[in-house]
Parts: sequence; C-alpha cells; structure tokens
Amino acid sequence: MSDPRAQFKRWLESGEARLQPITLPQRELWESPPVPVADPANHICGVIEIKGPITREQCEDALQRVIDRHEALRTSFLPGKERPLQMIRTTVAAVLGYRELAAGDELEAVMQETYRQPFDILQGPVHRVDMIRRGANDHVLAFSFHHAIADGWSLGIFVQDLCTAYVMGLTGMRKAVAVGMMGLKNSLPPVAQTYSEWAAVERAFWQPAELERRAAFWKSHLAGSTRIWDKAEISEPLERWVSAIPAELVRGAKSLAVSHGTTLFSALLAVFQITLSKSTGKRDILVGTPVANRNKDAVRETMGYFAGVVPIRGHVDPARSFSEHLKEVSETTLDCFGNAMPFAELAAVIGEERAAGRHSIFDVRFALQNHPVPDVVLPRISSKLRMRSTGTARFDLGCEITADGERLEIVWLFRKSLLSLAEAGDLDHLYQTTLADACRSSITTTLMTANR
Repeated sequence: MSDPRAQFKRWLESGEARLQPITLPQRELWESPPVPVADPANHICGVIEIKGPITREQCEDALQRVIDRHEALRTSFLPGKERPLQMIRTTVAAVLGYRELAAGDELEAVMQETYRQPFDILQGPVHRVDMIRRGANDHVLAFSFHHAIADGWSLGIFVQDLCTAYVMGLTGMRKAVAVGMMGLKNSLPPVAQTYSEWAAVERAFWQPAELERRAAFWKSHLAGSTRIWDKAEISEPLERWVSAIPAELVRGAKSLAVSHGTTLFSALLAVFQITLSKSTGKRDILVGTPVANRNKDAVRETMGYFAGVVPIRGHVDPARSFSEHLKEVSETTLDCFGNAMPFAELAAVIGEERAAGRHSIFDVRFALQNHPVPDVVLPRISSKLRMRSTGTARFDLGCEITADGERLEIVWLFRKSLLSLAEAGDLDHLYQTTLADACRSSITTTLMTANR
C-alpha cells in the first residue's frame, strides 16, 4: 500500500490538488460538533427512484460529469496546524456501486449500508453512490455525502445535474454514432461561482467588528436559556415518524400567515412552540433552524456546505392569544435571521460547555425545507428524489417539514429514550390539532374585526 502522505505530496507538487482553508460552515463540524466529524451522523443522504430503461454505464458516465463540475465532490480533508484544510483534486474518477436485490433482501436495509458506511475523510472521496436494481426498468440510486461537502440544497443540485448529464450522455452518444466518433464527450458547464470562491468572499465579510456587533445580540437573546431535556441517551440512533399535513390544513396555514402579515415559517414555528410547551410543560422554547445561506444567484447551482444554523427562542404564555404569540414569534424570527452569524463563531461567543453527542446551545431542531427538490421527467424515464435522515441524532428532537405536492410532509426525529413511537404519533397529532385550532381562531378573529 502506498504512503498517503507521499501521494498527497505528489498531487500538490504536480498541481493535481490544491489546499484551501475550511469554510465557516465546515468549521462547525470540527469545532462545535455533537459527534466526531467522521461519524455517519454527519452524512447527508437521499435516494432517487428511477423508472425506465437505464444502464449502470449510463449512470456512471453521468456521475462523472457531475463530479467534474463540482469541486466539493473532489474534496477531502487534511489535518492542519490550527484547523483542517480542504484538499481539492483536479480529477476524481466516478465510482458507482451496483447490486441487485436478491430474494429476501430489504431495500431499506441495503440503502442503510450506503448511508451508514463511514468515509475516509483524509483519502476521500467523501461521497458514495450505489445503484440498486429491484426489477426490470426499476432502480434506485442511494447516495450519501459527508456534510462537509453538501447540505440539503445540494441534493437538489445533484439530482438536477445528474439528470442533465444523463441526457447529455445520450445526445453525445447519438452524435458520436452519427459522425463515427465514439470518444466524443460532453461536459456540464462550469458553475458561476465555485465553493472556494464563495468561501473567500465570506471570510472577507466576517471581520471581527461584524462578529462582535452580532455577538452582542446573541448574548442578550440567549441569556438564561435552557434546554428542553436535561439529558438523553446520547449514543442512541434516531427514531423516525413520518406524517403529513393535509392540503386543506396547509391552505389554512398559509392563509393564517397572510392574515397576520408574516411567513408560513413563522406560523408553523409558533404552532410548534405551543405544541412543545403543551407536551413538556416548558415555557422557554429554544430551537435551532437551518438557513440556506445562498443569497446570491451565483451559488444557487453550486454544491457545498453553505447552510447555517440560527437559534430562535420563544416564550409561551398560555394567557396570550395565538395572534399575540405569532406576532412575537414573527418579530423574534426577523431579529434572529437579521443577526445570523457563523455557528462556530456563535458557539464560541456563548461559551457553553457541550456534552458529547449533543449540539451546542440547543437540543431541538425545527426546519421548513425550502430548497429545490426536483422531480425530473425524461423521455421514457422518470425520477424522484427523497431525502433521508440517518444515524446518531445531532439533537434530541427534530421536526422537519417539506412540501410534498399540496401537502406538507412532517418527519419527526427523536431519541427513543425521550419518546416512544406512539408518543411521537401523539406529538404529531397535537401539532396538527394546534395548527387547526390556530387557523380557526384566526378566521374567527378576522370575521369579528370585519363586523366592527
């Protein structure tokens, strides 16, 4: 076996690889992690269901084009004197795993092998794609990215580019046959701004003065905050309960937000805070919510870990009306988003001692996923992306809401030492009931106002 250090040296000296500092979002994984950086809890996973005639060679060819386009898929991480370094290679060969489901095989169990297998952070690659054949013209692509190179938004980019590359491959093959040039290759266009270029702009912006200004807000906002649970079994894997808010209630929630001059996110968060207060008896509710952090069009098609985390604190007063609570949540949310800062810097400012296996500052995650999740229809082929949650919990309770047609899918993620599956179902029922009550109270209030 060759010496990795000698290999890295050859790559760097030959220009086949270059070193870059880790980005501000990546620092969270090393500096304030609930789990070690190599833990599968840091994997971002998904599955693409593919219906139609497609071959392993076509998929591998398309995957290669996507790897060529995105430097994140050619990145691994080396130790540094102060912080790790990104090592970005010029070329990385696509590796597509392949297997056929045998009699008795469970698709979920097979996919979990892809999701749970650790990456070699040093050697790379830190992504994995497996093609699983479950029948004639019926395949799934199970894929896993280390969080250091991808976020939820990146999954949509990956699927879109993979489908585009597949069509490009078919078109290129037809042209090659026509002109007798079987070696003809097409490439995806370069991204408008690479992940490294974006990171350089971010580092230039986050100067000490800017960090200090925002830190003052967070010291005040989070002063005296408490966690929902004192402790949980930190080594246990996530349990998962999936439900959906029906279309009629979704329309009611959107109308609720509009009638109060706020966003759907604030309305759903306000209901979540009240639900959690009813369930736990706590009045001080602190959650962490992800933000895409892709404010410029130049990076909307770039894979990488851009997302940030914003803590939002709410106080539930049973004596207040829902409208009053929603008004406070809306104002607080705007303040928190307006003062958002890199989470690694925020955690350092707060200086909270972190127990292994637990996230800094908060233990509950609430997310309304708004990143693009394409369903691509191609000639003779259709595909559908599903995000998956894996591994050791990075928090004690998570509520992730994603658009699913006219409905909203809710995924509840929790530690089994805190909730049973039945209790998770009860929590989901309480959330939807509270949302329905809020929508009805809003209609009543609106009618009363109109009659004055």
